[in-house]
Amino acid sequence: MSTLKWVRGVNGTLGWFAPKLVASKMRLAFMTPRANTPRDWELPLLAKSERITLRFGLSALRWGQGPTVLLMHGWEGRPTQFAALITALVEAGYTVVALDGPAHGRSPGREANVVLFARAMLEAAAELPPLQAVIGHSMGGASAMLAVQLGLRTETLVSIAAPARILGVLRGFARYVGMPPRARSAFIRQVEQDVGMRAATLDVAHYQLDMPGLIVHAEDDNFVSVKESQLIHESWFDSRLLRLEAGGHQRVLADPRVIDGVLSLLAGRSLQARQSA
Repeated sequence: MSTLKWVRGVNGTLGWFAPKLVASKMRLAFMTPRANTPRDWELPLLAKSERITLRFGLSALRWGQGPTVLLMHGWEGRPTQFAALITALVEAGYTVVALDGPAHGRSPGREANVVLFARAMLEAAAELPPLQAVIGHSMGGASAMLAVQLGLRTETLVSIAAPARILGVLRGFARYVGMPPRARSAFIRQVEQDVGMRAATLDVAHYQLDMPGLIVHAEDDNFVSVKESQLIHESWFDSRLLRLEAGGHQRVLADPRVIDGVLSLLAGRSLQARQSA
């Protein structure tokens, strides 16, 4: 029997009799990231980086000279997953600062969530020059949009393969690990207690996003549905939506059209004008 089948079996049985216990164990699993080492193709860029330490021990990598762009990876991600985009930004004359999220890489902590990621971005921004752009992938994209609600200031914002609704993420995880209804409800309440916010409020439909933005999503993303990008786009007046036919959840980061879209946004040009040139 696979590990997932075993977990679902235990949760499906025990969750009826001890929903809070099952919810507590799954909350811990949901918020505890695994460490993933950089792939071989990330190592050359990693070797060129400067490791910096920001307030509260938050760790980051820095490249280049010029206006500052802040990057935030996703769940169990790494700064160097943005390698192609970082290289293009540095060549275009920007300083890139890519964070290790809380409980990721060399940043402190044992648990992480979208609110902790958002607060880490606020702490980083307080020590950096004014931000020309903030770019987030997956949970990093969701945290970037939340960080703006919490006071993060940036000229532009880019969301790549991000969910629009954190409540949907929680419900999806609860179903995936086989929690019955009472355990699911207890799980969501425990997560809300941890993050200090109601999950329903962590929905882009409630946000005020008043800077120019780019939303990127691949049609074949199996981790976050491409439908989430449309919800974000509908809630963000000054945004452009770039939907790619392929790229999955990770490969999309290196797509030349994404890189071109980011550089166009930073340069103040529309994607349409850039593509028709």
